[in-house]
Amino acid sequence: MDTNQKPKTKLTAAQWISRTAFCFGNVGHSAFYGVMSTYFIIFVTSGMFDGLSKHVANKLIALITGLIVGVRILELIVDPIIGNIVDNTKTRWGKFKPWIFWGNIVSGALMLVLFTGIFGLAKVNWVLFAILFVIIFLTFDIFYSFSDVSYWGMVPALSEDSNERGIYTSLGAFAGTIGWNGLTIIVVPIVTYFTYLATGQHKEGPIGWFAFAAIITALAILSALAVCFGTKEKHNIIRNSAKQKTTIRDVFSAIFHNDQILWPALAYLLYSCAYVITNGVLFYLYKFVIGKPGQFWIVGVIATIIGFCTSPLFPILNKFIPRKWLFIMGQVCMVLAYIIFIFCRSNIFMMDLGLVLFNINYAQLVTVLTFTDAIEYGQLKNGQRNEAVVLAVRPMIDKLTGAISNGLVGYIAVAAGMTGAATAADMTAKDIRTFDSMAFYIPMILAILSIIVFLLKVHLSEEKHAEIVEELKDKLAKGEIKASDDDQSLVPSQGTELLAPADGELINLQKVVNEDNTVGFPGKGFAIAPSDGRIYAPFDGVIKFTFSTKHAFEIVSDNGLEVIVHVGLGTVNMRGAGFNVHYTDGQKVHAGELLTEFDRDLIRQNGYKDTVVTFMVRPNHVTIDQQITDGSKVHHGDKVMTVNSKE
Repeated sequence: MDTNQKPKTKLTAAQWISRTAFCFGNVGHSAFYGVMSTYFIIFVTSGMFDGLSKHVANKLIALITGLIVGVRILELIVDPIIGNIVDNTKTRWGKFKPWIFWGNIVSGALMLVLFTGIFGLAKVNWVLFAILFVIIFLTFDIFYSFSDVSYWGMVPALSEDSNERGIYTSLGAFAGTIGWNGLTIIVVPIVTYFTYLATGQHKEGPIGWFAFAAIITALAILSALAVCFGTKEKHNIIRNSAKQKTTIRDVFSAIFHNDQILWPALAYLLYSCAYVITNGVLFYLYKFVIGKPGQFWIVGVIATIIGFCTSPLFPILNKFIPRKWLFIMGQVCMVLAYIIFIFCRSNIFMMDLGLVLFNINYAQLVTVLTFTDAIEYGQLKNGQRNEAVVLAVRPMIDKLTGAISNGLVGYIAVAAGMTGAATAADMTAKDIRTFDSMAFYIPMILAILSIIVFLLKVHLSEEKHAEIVEELKDKLAKGEIKASDDDQSLVPSQGTELLAPADGELINLQKVVNEDNTVGFPGKGFAIAPSDGRIYAPFDGVIKFTFSTKHAFEIVSDNGLEVIVHVGLGTVNMRGAGFNVHYTDGQKVHAGELLTEFDRDLIRQNGYKDTVVTFMVRPNHVTIDQQITDGSKVHHGDKVMTVNSKE
């Protein structure tokens, strides 16, 4: 039996809306990034300085290229600080949505200003143009970073389950494929069409580039609104138990003292450099090397089709293939693609095959999921849950590699004469060799290095993450970490009656046999060896949260007692298989109401214990007024103990 198989349960309307909204959110978000990371520099080299002499234009192109690289390297320091600001944000809309909304509004407006060439200022005063360009581009990048960090930072806030996070990340990546690669299909037609409307000329002119930027900006804002209105942060006990306020020192500590952030980050950096460099010069390949710019749309079509196939397949493949091997498989395909690009360029069929292999890649998906799981890994090690900070690492890397790509494109454009009205006929053999080394040889080496790093240094697997979540749960049971920012005792002095949530035989927590055959469960509470597969409410209260794996939930009584009912030991690894819940988070329930059904046989077939453990979230704040009679038979609804606040 496959322990990773999810039960076939019907998604609620809220779940459909959340997944759809998050998915659509990355259509505009990814397209927006694609415009600035790839097509802005093409606009700079081909249209921004129309009307200036080629000598002056080339100097300004080199200046802008250098400024972009410098600004984005500077933001390697700024981005973790942005993540810290997001992490410390508290509003009625959560900590992510305000930044997603305003980040898109401000960065969108500034991108439009940049696509006007700052209203043609370079033709009047190039020194003032350079100063304003740095200010505007830096501000643009900061606000885009707020949006990007917040979007991907929402993943661990939407679920604590690695598999569910995989679904959200896959949906985001799927939509990102549409947004990113869709640009490749529409950029030339849109820019040419709007240039023709304005000038009557069939070329890529400045007005066409501005129209293109305006369309993508509108799409990005619509996508941001979808995320803001369609998703909801999940405030569960694991998230709330972390230290919420972090300092700048905490920010860099969270990154540099977490090896399962650093090594995946290095592997992703190597991959991203390779991918973005090659992707950034493919337009030049078709326009100046192959001499067929009109066929550039093929690149986008192939990438989009492959994205449609690979992203939805990720959660399915990940049931049978660990993330590490999916990462490596994608990098091997990438290396094969480079070999084809280098040696089979004259064969159209082989070039298309190379584009297929180039886009069969799970690097971003695997990296984002590894980072999200590293959040609990870091929380276990140092007590800090730096969601946005950790998730800021990936966009920080994207910015760095985007800067490298911009710098390379600018270098090639100037060095090989690929500016202004130049054509493929103007290219020399030396120009082609320079292009090949930068576009294919160096990236191929980087792809190979990323395989080596991920294979040898990344150890945070899906199974390891499940163990970490369980260990955090044990710490909560022991009272070693508190459940929320409010550290006061919530249990009133008159006490709360705690009823048996299942039929079976009572077990003292100190006698519970764990999944690793050790004896003793931490904390205060009791366990039951169940006689059937049903769980009932132990008192009147509200379901505060449910683990996405459905094996445990927190319920809070009407007078404030916080209790976790944990079904089975080791069952987190089943990822929800065999569990069926009859409530929704936030629902008011009554004592004795059926909450969960579970398959005892399936649990035992997978080698786990079916023991039902009920324990206090705040053991240091409560006392028990009677001893449990070990071995007694109980029925659900029978009184097991009375819990009082500690005086």
